[in-house]
Amino acid sequence: MTTDSTFERLRDYLVGPARFMNLLSCFELGLVDAIRDTPGATAAQLGATVGAAPDAVEQLLLLPIKEGFVSQDEATGGYTLAALGDADPASLARILTLMHFVKVIVLRQVFHLTDSVRTGKVVALQQLYGHDGNLYSAVAEHKDLREAFSTLMDNVTAHIDPWFFDSIDIPAGSRVLDLAGNTGLGAILAYRSKEALGLHVTNFDLPEKEAATLENFRAHGVAEHCSFIGGDVFRAVPSGYQTVLIKHFLDMFDKDEVFEILTGVHGALEPGGQVAVLVPVYPEDVTDPGNVDIDFFPAFFLGCTMGQGGPQKISTYRRWLEECGFEVTMTRTQDRTSMPPGTFVVHGVLCARRIA
Repeated sequence: MTTDSTFERLRDYLVGPARFMNLLSCFELGLVDAIRDTPGATAAQLGATVGAAPDAVEQLLLLPIKEGFVSQDEATGGYTLAALGDADPASLARILTLMHFVKVIVLRQVFHLTDSVRTGKVVALQQLYGHDGNLYSAVAEHKDLREAFSTLMDNVTAHIDPWFFDSIDIPAGSRVLDLAGNTGLGAILAYRSKEALGLHVTNFDLPEKEAATLENFRAHGVAEHCSFIGGDVFRAVPSGYQTVLIKHFLDMFDKDEVFEILTGVHGALEPGGQVAVLVPVYPEDVTDPGNVDIDFFPAFFLGCTMGQGGPQKISTYRRWLEECGFEVTMTRTQDRTSMPPGTFVVHGVLCARRIA
């Protein structure tokens, strides 16, 4: 690689945040909708519609023109949608939800990434919100964080949980523990996805989640089949279960904490019981140019979410499970080609049996 090409790649990092906000602002201002509604509208007409100066409209639309998202007639100055006009509306809405999440949860907080790595804390939450915890506690107190985070997480759950439950086998009549199941959605999905098996699913999370969890169970008509236990996974995991589900959780922690969680789960399972893990995973070859997870997750977890953690390779999770007394019986990774357009988070599933 030549020195010139190295600096060209560094330049791409330099302009990244500006490109992101330029494009997102075109959506937030309503410019894309205005062009869709009135093809051929000029900058003056668009500015009048969205409440912005024509000169500013011209400046913002240069990047979408360059990228082929929008086109402009040189003779009339009018704008029309190019590639954006062909985009599936549902897929586009999903991408915009993700972009809003990045703006609210990532773009501001990641400014403090260096200090977060030095301290092991999400420094940005203290600087911006006066909050001394992590993102998961901050969303309970701050509406802007909660709305951006919860909307995206609901979309992720709706997309990935059916794939997860299709990937795993749970013995009929099992007592199932959904570890750190928040307010019960995971327990509801677990019961509904395997309803014919006669499972009883328990949501295990902090005691303050009990009221919301039980209300969710009642609202979904599963109160007879789902229950709640309050506690802290780092203190004790309730025992006597044939299956423990760990979804969207292990990646939040560093290795020592992951081992503590897996050791607790090992003790919670009956002999021969299984754990089923759902996690975002990195590719085995981290130099794979099609992989975007590594571009996003280190800064996200260290600077915006936990001050620690981040996904691992599926081979790493396999090794960790084995070191904690499990025999891995199945691994599966999402096929990138079957993922929704524009998404990049690749999930993996690992099932393992308690052998000691």
